[in-house]
Amino acid sequence: VNQILLLLLVLTVCAILYNKVHQVPSALKNETVDLESPEEMEEEIPVVICAAAGRMGAAIAAISSIYSNTEANVLFYIVGLKTTIPHIRKWIENSKLKEIKFKVVEFNPMVLKGKIRQDASRPELLQPLNFVRFYLPLLIQKHEKVIYLDDDIIVQGDIQELYDTKLAPGHAAAFSDDCDLPSTHEMVRSVGMQNTYMGFLDYRKQAIRDLGISPSTCSFNPGVIVANMTEWKHQRITKQLEKWMQRNVEENLYSSTLGGGVATSPMLIVFHGKYSTINPMWHIRHLGWSPDTRYSEHFLQEAKLLHWNGRYKPWDYPSVHTDIWENWFIPDPSGKFKLTRPDS
Repeated sequence: VNQILLLLLVLTVCAILYNKVHQVPSALKNETVDLESPEEMEEEIPVVICAAAGRMGAAIAAISSIYSNTEANVLFYIVGLKTTIPHIRKWIENSKLKEIKFKVVEFNPMVLKGKIRQDASRPELLQPLNFVRFYLPLLIQKHEKVIYLDDDIIVQGDIQELYDTKLAPGHAAAFSDDCDLPSTHEMVRSVGMQNTYMGFLDYRKQAIRDLGISPSTCSFNPGVIVANMTEWKHQRITKQLEKWMQRNVEENLYSSTLGGGVATSPMLIVFHGKYSTINPMWHIRHLGWSPDTRYSEHFLQEAKLLHWNGRYKPWDYPSVHTDIWENWFIPDPSGKFKLTRPDS
């Protein structure tokens, strides 16, 4: 009897082991599916755009162009002031953009108190939303990599390409060099656009000379930024920018009478020699610097991103290449925002 019981016990143990062994492939298969599923999920591309009073149509056109030219999983962070947020939200929800993924973020201008020097020559450059790019980690919490875009842009390429821009180790951001594209040099010369540090910083001031930066150093344009949030926070970039804003209030180290760079100048200082570069075709600039000077149609068709930086905006008059911009503009359902045209 004992031998029979022992034999049954051995058979039972063998049966249990057999089942476990043959279940392993199935379990591994399930684990493999679970492990692969996050990789199969489409990566979210966060794009930050400001919606300022009086120029919300710019943000709408920019968003429309991005959304229409990509299959990527884009999440728009639309930053506004408390008074403007309801307007932009209704505009999106009552237009063909209602399908986009977006979050509306309120920017508190009190963070700028005591950090902006009043300048009557270009008051529009002192608008609070011009400084949103300084505070990206405070506005965007969960993303490692973020794209920031000025509102006066149109994207003609796939935003995934811009997002895939490689940032070198230790670099918190990538920008476009102002000397990077020979095709734009004629435009720069003809409209008097600055493309060196001399055009943005006052080299008569000792604090600027003490930086040891040659005035002929090529500048960059922070209207298009690909940023690494981990490096940004690690290097305390926001604190560094605020330091130079406060020093400018006290010492007038830069002003809008130079390169129009009250938001550009502190970034030129903080990021000097510590940034990666964006493909030049992903930031074709200066379209707003003259109401007369135009790029060739072929060159514009090849461009991935167009930027109307300067005084002459495509929703106002006069401006150049407004037909390209209007292709992406969506009229305001409330009728508050209207284009300025010669016959209007």
